[in-house]
Amino acid sequence: MTKHKMAETFAQVKEEGKKAFTAYIMAGDGGLHMLKETILLLEDAGVTVVEIGIPFSDPVADGPVIQEAGKRALAEKVTLQEVLAELASFKDDISIPVVIMTYANPVFKLGAETFADQCAAAGVSGVIIPDVPMEEETEFKEPLTKHDIALIRFVTLTSSDERIDETVDGAEGFIYAVTVNGITGARAGFAGDLSAHLARITEKSPVPVLAGFGVSSKEQAEILGAACDGVIVGSKIVSLLHEGRGQEIKELVPGKVGVK
Repeated sequence: MTKHKMAETFAQVKEEGKKAFTAYIMAGDGGLHMLKETILLLEDAGVTVVEIGIPFSDPVADGPVIQEAGKRALAEKVTLQEVLAELASFKDDISIPVVIMTYANPVFKLGAETFADQCAAAGVSGVIIPDVPMEEETEFKEPLTKHDIALIRFVTLTSSDERIDETVDGAEGFIYAVTVNGITGARAGFAGDLSAHLARITEKSPVPVLAGFGVSSKEQAEILGAACDGVIVGSKIVSLLHEGRGQEIKELVPGKVGVK
């Protein structure tokens, strides 16, 4: 499933008058054997794209909930290679695009070329590496491009108009619009005129713009989604899965049939 397949998925959602909903999960939280079942559950809940986090010992962008999920996965000895191999074993059974979220170190350890090859074998559509700035993305991007896999870029609240222009120029997959200054985690609300900020990025971007970090309710998803192309929800979903309340995820998805 290439980045073009992801683009088709986003286009279909837009055509239906809906907003994209990306769900973040931590691979290996609860055991790697749960990965397929969890992705199928998300698919059934109406999720557009699944973002799969790779456990890492120094997750600089992750808040407490995702850090704890990463620790649980690391305790299960889950590695990047194992996650990609597990994904490859059932890639034909899932229909929603898969994005991998990892840090630079595991990719360096595996080798950027090998990583790209294994992502392709696993049917991955996109990759997010939050600790690699745009200026240093080439060695990661080139091997992924060979396999038609998107390297997804971030825009933050502190990004200048000039920086936003640079980021959206040549952007692939989608733009990850960070909605808070800080780490991931559920929040009661958002500061400032976030809608105007998101609308400005969306107006400039040739690819969908998804708002993430801190989105924890259907109401927040609808408010933020109104100003861009959709949202990314992580900590809330990780918590629900850990607590055995995965069926409640569909209540977060705006526009999901049968959900008020």
